[in-house]
Amino acid sequence: MDPAHQQNLARQFNDDEAVWAAFESRRWLRKLLGSPFPDSKKSLDTLDWIEAEREARPARAIGFCP
Repeated sequence: MDPAHQQNLARQFNDDEAVWAAFESRRWLRKLLGSPFPDSKKSLDTLDWIEAEREARPARAIGFCP
């Protein structure tokens, strides 16, 4: 396995761990404060996951600006 591939795998793992940590903290906070919505747990978890990805996953640019 070449070093660039290993580096990409490590970066992806770290990004995924950051998202998971952000999701867990959001879920913990929601459980602590209680939910103001009568929606299902699955729906709230989905919303927390989307927000955690937006917050924690870096946006990588493709290409370059002249």
